Amino acid sequence: MESSDIIDELLVKYLLGEASAAERQQVAQWLALSDNNQRYFQQFELIWQQSKQLAATSEVDEEAAWQRFKQRRSKPAQEQPAPVKNMRQWLRPLMAAAVLLLISTGVWLWHAYNSNRLLNLYAQDAVVTDTLPDGSIVTLNKQSSIHYMAHFTGGERAITLSGEAFFNVAPRADKPFIIYASDAVIKVLGTSFNVRTKARETEVIVETGSVQVSKHQYAVQLQPNEKALVSDEDVKPLKQVNSDELYNYYRTKTFVCNKTPLYKLVDKLNEAYNAHIEIAGSNLRNLQLTTTFHNQSLNEILEIIRQTFQPAASLSIVKEGDKIIIR
Repeated sequence: MESSDIIDELLVKYLLGEASAAERQQVAQWLALSDNNQRYFQQFELIWQQSKQLAATSEVDEEAAWQRFKQRRSKPAQEQPAPVKNMRQWLRPLMAAAVLLLISTGVWLWHAYNSNRLLNLYAQDAVVTDTLPDGSIVTLNKQSSIHYMAHFTGGERAITLSGEAFFNVAPRADKPFIIYASDAVIKVLGTSFNVRTKARETEVIVETGSVQVSKHQYAVQLQPNEKALVSDEDVKPLKQVNSDELYNYYRTKTFVCNKTPLYKLVDKLNEAYNAHIEIAGSNLRNLQLTTTFHNQSLNEILEIIRQTFQPAASLSIVKEGDKIIIR
């Protein structure tokens, strides 16, 4: 999408809160494409913000404007004194009305800007928890972001998600909470759930309440301990029973393993500790582990893993440069 009249129109609708759900997602995707797009949007916002200065800076020199008008007339002003007087009588209120229009427009744009700003919440190298305008609480995993309006206007509370986040949604029966995550659309009224977007798949896991997950015209309803997968390959969401408790590690600081394959735990450890752990040998990947790690260092966790599987699998853990090899 180029920075053209088309995107300008979308941005205006976005800032006014008049954009549709699809248009909001289009703008959020455009923002995520490049730093240049983000800078362009910031400049666009600045133009809106500066409109509030119109009330203080808009000045019209009526006398100078009148003199310029007289100079363009074909006859000297003294030859027609009566029309001149009448002209000034209607020109003054007309110009005053123009000033009032500029002022009122500036005030209107200023209110529109402040009421409908696009907010961006980023979690880069640390987990971030924040409260949304409706009282809902979101916890963003590292390298994740959400985009939403400063005030939820219209009939829905719309959020665009990139990455992974846990939502505890404030109940609002009259205004559903909707998350746009890649091809998935998640609709809730009040519940808690986790959403994880990857390159070609979105996963939704429900803890409390109920959630509707849809892709195009297909939808599934999720209850607690159920999950849905929305992938590029499937035309509709795939509903499953959720037995994985590792997804919550970034929010609870706890790794809960319940017959969890070793490779899944390693994936989460790499995310949590910015590590480079590799499993050498396919026979080790599916070793199952049942235990809980809470606020422990990576070295402590690796040592427990080694001791757990040592008798049966002769497992060892070695460091090679910045990598940790499980073999």
